[in-house]
Amino acid sequence: MILIVAGMSFPCFAAGDETAVGPPSAAQDRPTLMDDAYPGLASEVLTYARLVDLPEGMLLRSGDLTIRAEAVKAEIARAPELVQEQLRQQAIFVLERIAAKDLLLLDAKSRIAKTGTDVAQRSEQEIMKKHFGTVVEKITVTDQEVADFYRNNSEMFQGAKLDEVKPQLARYLLQQKQEDAVNRHVKTLGQRMTVEVSASWVKAKAVLAMDNPVDKVRQSGRPSLVDFGRGGCGPCDMMTPILEELKKKYDGKANVLFVHVGEEQILAARYGIRAIPEQVFFDKDGREMFRHTGFFPKDQIEKRLAELGVK
Repeated sequence: MILIVAGMSFPCFAAGDETAVGPPSAAQDRPTLMDDAYPGLASEVLTYARLVDLPEGMLLRSGDLTIRAEAVKAEIARAPELVQEQLRQQAIFVLERIAAKDLLLLDAKSRIAKTGTDVAQRSEQEIMKKHFGTVVEKITVTDQEVADFYRNNSEMFQGAKLDEVKPQLARYLLQQKQEDAVNRHVKTLGQRMTVEVSASWVKAKAVLAMDNPVDKVRQSGRPSLVDFGRGGCGPCDMMTPILEELKKKYDGKANVLFVHVGEEQILAARYGIRAIPEQVFFDKDGREMFRHTGFFPKDQIEKRLAELGVK
C-alpha cells in the first residue's frame, strides 16, 4: 500500500487523496492576511491570520491566548537534533503547529459550551474527541469510491483482487476523507476567530522558510509538479522514470521536482504530506491547484499540466 510518513511531535492534519485547491477571494477592505502576503507559507491555522504589529517577543495573539518567541524556541529544542536546523528554518511552521492545538481547543470549548455542556467537567482530550467527532461524523465512503481508487491505482496492489483489499482500502479512504475534513476545519479557524501574527517576525522568518527547492520552483513563474517520495517505496520507484521523462520534455516550460521525504522531513510536513508518493501541482503563480496520492500515470500527469497551461 502507500507508505505513511512519520510525523513530528506536534499535531498534524492532512489533505485527502485528491484535493483541488483554489485561491481565496480577497476583499480590498480587510486586513492583510498571511495567505495574501505569503501564499502557501502557512497551510493550517495561520492561513487566514492577520499580519499586525504586536509587542516585542509576542508572535501570536487571539483573544486571551498569546504565544511568545520563547515557546517556538522551546518546541524546536525538544525536537530530535536531526531536524532542529530544519525547524529553525521553518519557524513559522513550528508556530503554526503550536497554535493549532491551543486555537482548536478554544474553538472546541466554545462550540461545545453552546450545546449546554459543562466543559469544565471534561478533560481536554474528551473535548477534542467530541469536537472532531462532530466534524467527521457524517463522512462515509461508497463502494464506487473504493472501486475507482483501486482501478486508478491498480499497480499498488501487486495483483491482489479488489475483494481482497476492499476492507483495508475502504478504511484508508475513510481516514483520508476524515483527515481532509479536519484539515479544512483547521485551515478555516482564522475565518471563525481573530488570529493575529507579528508581521515583522513573519517577514524575517519568511526569507528562511522560502529558501528550499519547493518554494523556489513555486516562485519561478512557471507551473510546477512536485513529487514527494523516497527510495524503496514501490509506487515511488515507479514514478522515477516518469518524472525523468517529464523533466526533459517540459524543460523551460514547467518545473518537475522530486523531494525525498526522509531528507526533507519538515518541508514534507509543512506541505501536509502524510502518504507517499504524493504529487502536488502548482500554477505559474505558485498556488496549489491539485494533489494526488499514489502512483500517477504519465498521461494523467500531462493532463493536469495541460490544465495549468503547459503545452
